[in-house]
Amino acid sequence: MPHVDPLPRDANPEFVEKFNHYENTRGFIPNSILTMQRRPNIAKAFMEMNQAVLYEGTVPTELKMLVSLMASYAGGCLYCQSHMTNLSTIYQASDEKIAAIWDFEKSEVFSDAERAALTLARNAAVSPNAVSAEDFDNLRQYFNDAEIVEIVAAISLFGYLNRWNDTMATELEDVPKKVAERVIEPTGWTVGKHEGNQ
Repeated sequence: MPHVDPLPRDANPEFVEKFNHYENTRGFIPNSILTMQRRPNIAKAFMEMNQAVLYEGTVPTELKMLVSLMASYAGGCLYCQSHMTNLSTIYQASDEKIAAIWDFEKSEVFSDAERAALTLARNAAVSPNAVSAEDFDNLRQYFNDAEIVEIVAAISLFGYLNRWNDTMATELEDVPKKVAERVIEPTGWTVGKHEGNQ
């Protein structure tokens, strides 16, 4: 049960267009954002940052979704793991790749460039931060500095979201829950505190 309930989708008319976009692309409006709209400027700033970080630039969107998924695994947020499993599938990551994310170093489904980005995501999302100069040296073999900024921005965005959703015990929506049950539940994922009726 969430600590703060989300507001209805029509609570802030200024968000109608953005919420329609979420429903059209994801199949639902995230409860995290419906809760944030209690302070509209926070919700608006978050949605703009989310757009700039995940959907703009030259790093493939699929990889940014996988980086965000890795950051959520390392950060321990079950809600964000389900969301990023859902978005990774939407942006063409295979179920096999998503399910193997925690074993990316050994799995043959990942390229060397993906491994470099996922290493940074894992090392950046743990506490204390474990990123090394070697991680950046490896990353620079495949990405320029602007693309590295995109990757670090995705990791950092999920530092915020992991803390938000775990702290709020945000209720998990049906769409990402069903995708997570299909793809990552066999690897040990559970809903945890994000079940609505706890």
